[in-house]
Amino acid sequence: MPKKRSGGGLSPTQQAAKFLGVSVLAGAVLAGIALPAVGALGLAAKGSVESFDELPANLKTPPLSQRTTILDAKGGTIATVYSRDRTVVDLKDVSPYMQKAIVAIEDARFYEHGAVDLKGVLRALNRNAQSGGVAEGASTLTQQYVKNVFVEEAGDDPTKVAQATQQTLGRKIRELKYAIQVEEELGKKKILENYLNITFFGQQAYGVEAAAQRYFSKSAKDLQLQEAALLAGIVQSPSRYDPVNDETEAIKRRNTVLQRMAEVGDVSQAEADKAAEKPLGLKVSKPKNGCITAVKGAGFFCDYVRAAFLSDPVFAKSKEARAKIWNQGGLTIQTTLDPQAQESVQQSVKDHVNQSDDVATAATIVEPGTGKILAMGQSRPYGFGKNETQINLSVDAAMGGGAGYQPGSTFKPIVAAAAIEGGMPANKVYASPYKMDYPSPVSACDGKTWNEQGVSLTNENESEVGPYDMKEATAKSVNTYYVEMISDIGICPVTEMAEKMGVERADGGKMQQAPSIALGTQEMSPLTMANGYATFASRGMYCTPIAIESITQRVGGKTNSLEVPKSTCSRAMSEKTADTINTLLRGVVEDGTGQQAGLSGRPSAGKTGTTDERYAAWFVGYTPNMAGAVWVGDPAHKRKMQDITIGGVWHDKVFGGQVPGPIWRDMMTGALEGKEAPEFSLVNIPSSDKGDRDRGDDDNGNGDENGNNGNGNGGLIGGLVDGGTSTGTDGGTTPTPSYSIPEDFFQGQTNSGNGNGGRD
Repeated sequence: MPKKRSGGGLSPTQQAAKFLGVSVLAGAVLAGIALPAVGALGLAAKGSVESFDELPANLKTPPLSQRTTILDAKGGTIATVYSRDRTVVDLKDVSPYMQKAIVAIEDARFYEHGAVDLKGVLRALNRNAQSGGVAEGASTLTQQYVKNVFVEEAGDDPTKVAQATQQTLGRKIRELKYAIQVEEELGKKKILENYLNITFFGQQAYGVEAAAQRYFSKSAKDLQLQEAALLAGIVQSPSRYDPVNDETEAIKRRNTVLQRMAEVGDVSQAEADKAAEKPLGLKVSKPKNGCITAVKGAGFFCDYVRAAFLSDPVFAKSKEARAKIWNQGGLTIQTTLDPQAQESVQQSVKDHVNQSDDVATAATIVEPGTGKILAMGQSRPYGFGKNETQINLSVDAAMGGGAGYQPGSTFKPIVAAAAIEGGMPANKVYASPYKMDYPSPVSACDGKTWNEQGVSLTNENESEVGPYDMKEATAKSVNTYYVEMISDIGICPVTEMAEKMGVERADGGKMQQAPSIALGTQEMSPLTMANGYATFASRGMYCTPIAIESITQRVGGKTNSLEVPKSTCSRAMSEKTADTINTLLRGVVEDGTGQQAGLSGRPSAGKTGTTDERYAAWFVGYTPNMAGAVWVGDPAHKRKMQDITIGGVWHDKVFGGQVPGPIWRDMMTGALEGKEAPEFSLVNIPSSDKGDRDRGDDDNGNGDENGNNGNGNGGLIGGLVDGGTSTGTDGGTTPTPSYSIPEDFFQGQTNSGNGNGGRD
């Protein structure tokens, strides 16, 4: 038995043909469009029907774009982002008042007609004829839904939106054919549900749930009669009937809807009159969209998550396809962000660097062995105002950052790792003069060499005069030692080690093949440095950084899980090499330039860095379970950090251990609070042979072979190595550093030493 159709026994195609014929012959409205009565009526009718027959049979409905929620690792909301503020709901979760109100005002005979309301067309024709214009349209609610589908598909492309809404006969014919299909396939309830979810209600609210939240701060299922009537009235002209900006017009329109509901029997006249007497009762929730709304200063991390999604082929092969998924939204993204670590980073940044300072700071924490980004923050907030920025100072340019910053001496451990991995002993001694020319030639990759004469470098202080072994040179950050080292091993092992550790230029360029790389002259980001140092903490295993743990997407009432990128781990160096670096860098924190970064009650390691002209200062360090990097400087690379106030504290010169170090200490202390404190796996570094030291040079303060005559600067060596304490003032005691040193290192070091404290 054939399915009964509303509108008599006509088939859908017959209904359409009859509708087209009536419209064209009357020379008036075709579903809301005025068709002029002209001489070529027959041609118009014939062309219209042929165009109708040539249209595809199926309407491809795009998934409705919805809001995306970004969560931290504990499930707390970081931010809500969307291209359309929409939450799709089932019809059962929409107030019956709302369902009746939208039908009453937009298509009162919705449940009585098919895709085309012939009575409505005739009524519109009559009214338009009387007015001499287009006073009334005849689009059914189903046809309006189809039009909205085309608008949704157009997205934010203004050209496509114009095409989807242009007032042409061709568009109306297309809507008509698809409306017939939709009526047959979906049925009235589903059409109404889809219509309520797709329609624009003004104030950036798409769909009835978002509208209810926007205007009344409640769910669509809880809308009262007068509230439902207000929302239903907005649809015809969201700008004209906007209750936020024009209360008078909104009330008039609401009451029109209430009266219409009474006329069609949805409510009694008394109910309508009572509702019309009530005020609008708005409780507006302001639109909150985008990473600017992120909590705990996580706006930049939020942006990083977006960049990670749009750049990773795991989500879709092409950039366009990934963008389409992101704009469609409906995603719930659980990230790696640790709320405790993030809060600690932001608090430490706030405590040490002011938003209005001439320089800024950025800090990042990652988890060794997993690549998880645990925290990311900076002193200049996410925004558009003064001393605000949308540039993520923690990441590479491709992920929303800048061109990066020279890491200075924080790059030296990578040089040391390359040397040790290649077989160099950890007690290797170099002459390490205060000043020297870069060695030339120096071997580089691909059989090339670096060959420049007369290019000189110096150590930070004139007191830094060797010979030094690797332990001392690392603790004191001796430039000439590391340049001599790279001249021995060549540049290529260093760049190869950096690549294995994921340490690369922030601008995406290739590492320059020059021995100055040993001093950190290649611009890098805090995330890169933090994750590179995590390789040391995980005993030589490098893991690519990740920010996303899982993603689910709600499409058409169903929730699906998306595949997410996983961290890829690979061995960058042997465990022994990593353990040796850990031993060296633990010494930096406990007895070297990084003492102000030292953590209380748990082992830590790290390295300071300060660039030429003091445009940037760093501290990069780690414990076995967290690695973090702190950069301080002028993002524009203009303000030198000399004679400068940072965080209300005056500095004549800024050092890596002086400003970044305490930031690192405080952020890591809070991030690690309550967490286990595992020990490093360390190695014993044999004593070095420094017999070639000029031990009788009174000028450099290093003392003679007995620790005597150390009366100049640099008493650390005269006092500590050749006898006495680290200040060189008391030769009667033997120092006991906390990092691992062989017992025989201090044998025979009880002679007097008079050097006067050359430690930096």
